[in-house]
Amino acid sequence: MYKNFLTILFSSLLFSSIVLAEKVTVFDFTEGEFKTLQVKKVKGETTWRLGSNEKGNFIKAEAEGKGSGLGKEVKIDLSKTPFINITWKVEKDLSGINEKTKKGHDYAARVFVIKKTGSTMLSNRAINYVFSSNQNVDENWRSPYTKKSVDYVLSTTKENLDTWVTVKANVKDHFKKFHDLDVVDLTGVAIMTDTDNSKLKAISYYQNIYFSEE
Repeated sequence: MYKNFLTILFSSLLFSSIVLAEKVTVFDFTEGEFKTLQVKKVKGETTWRLGSNEKGNFIKAEAEGKGSGLGKEVKIDLSKTPFINITWKVEKDLSGINEKTKKGHDYAARVFVIKKTGSTMLSNRAINYVFSSNQNVDENWRSPYTKKSVDYVLSTTKENLDTWVTVKANVKDHFKKFHDLDVVDLTGVAIMTDTDNSKLKAISYYQNIYFSEE
């Protein structure tokens, strides 16, 4: 199945302002926000549930032979806050798959950062920050579905299975390095848990996703 979620997620967004702050929270994971998030299905739909712990709200994702994402319209000024910060956990991973191939291109947890660079949906560029089940931290490669998206490993279950992990990445630098783009602002952020290619089951959690100046 051809999967081009990255290039269609935010194909027709309209924005009225740019967020300017030293810290910009992307998702609150509240009941109110949950109803407004855009759902993009790849095959079937990931089960999303809200929860909370001593660190605040989170969303739990479960997928078995399915895949969908939750996206949010947001403009992040990367000249002010270039770093994405993610707290996440993978309870059940997808061990044994080759994530660099179409057949194995599934992730128990991933966060997309997207830049709309033209008038059509095919012009989007993306960095796909992933919680890999088989690769090492800082490994990266072009998506097997589109050269306009790069998969970049920020966490791996080889080191942290069923453990909350907080990670950080310089999005502005990565768009320059991988897409040769001097991106001033992003046009969208999304989370996704998918197993539509491998047909396996994944369980993961997302919490406290925000951008910071350092």
